[in-house]
Amino acid sequence: MSRYKTLAVAALVAMMTAGVARAEGPDPVVAKVGDQEIRQSELDLAITSLDPQLQRMPEEQKRAAALSAVIDVKLLVKDAEKEGLQNDATFKQRVAFLTERELHNAFFKKHVVDAVTKEEVKARYDKEIAAIPPQEEVKARHILVKTEDEAKAVIKELEAGKSFVELAKAKSTDPNKDEGGDLGYFTKGRMVPEFETAAFALEKGAYTKTPVKTQFGFHVILVEDKRPQAPPTLEQVEPQVRQLVMRDKYLALLDTAKKATGVEISDPALKKAYDEAGKARQAQ
Repeated sequence: MSRYKTLAVAALVAMMTAGVARAEGPDPVVAKVGDQEIRQSELDLAITSLDPQLQRMPEEQKRAAALSAVIDVKLLVKDAEKEGLQNDATFKQRVAFLTERELHNAFFKKHVVDAVTKEEVKARYDKEIAAIPPQEEVKARHILVKTEDEAKAVIKELEAGKSFVELAKAKSTDPNKDEGGDLGYFTKGRMVPEFETAAFALEKGAYTKTPVKTQFGFHVILVEDKRPQAPPTLEQVEPQVRQLVMRDKYLALLDTAKKATGVEISDPALKKAYDEAGKARQAQ
């Protein structure tokens, strides 16, 4: 289900959920600047706003960095107000933008993040699993040697009844020789083309009657089993599937709002780029 792990989906969810987390329960005072209290909820907000590099720091260092930022703000904000910076037109425009963004994020949390149900996730999982073409996988062993003659000699020993596992341990140059050349299960696209073609052409229990040449040398391949590849369980991919459900809910909300409100973009080049980005997002 690697199709779920798209950068666009992850970026969408990360962008929307950033800043919507809020502390629940007690909200203790963690510091004071003069007579101004800094509570845990404010510290939590500051943590979500840290630079991505700082977000990777240990928890206590991250909390300290966030607290330092809040204290810096508190120390200078009164002087800024005394100078009347809050009345500056650019400042007011930025405050309006940030307010709208936070309202958007709160709406997203209520109607998307918190609105996803287990039933919706399960239904989307079933839909995605049904859309995945069934793939066959084989379980194989191999013996890798340097020359074609060595490979032919191995095949003769197999025809004489020698154990494939023992021959692999004795003659293979591959690092997995101690495991009897065991490669485990694999699907198409995992091995080099020549090896893959030969392996998937074999019946269960059969080995190659002629050496298989690849960039690594000459192989003798034994297929021990063939089976349909089992899809990942819901538990394995639940976070990715949930992101898809969230994305669809969000896009549906946007579509409804656009139809009700309308969107006009006066710059032709910008409109073209916006429309193309929207089509790409819908197609994901």
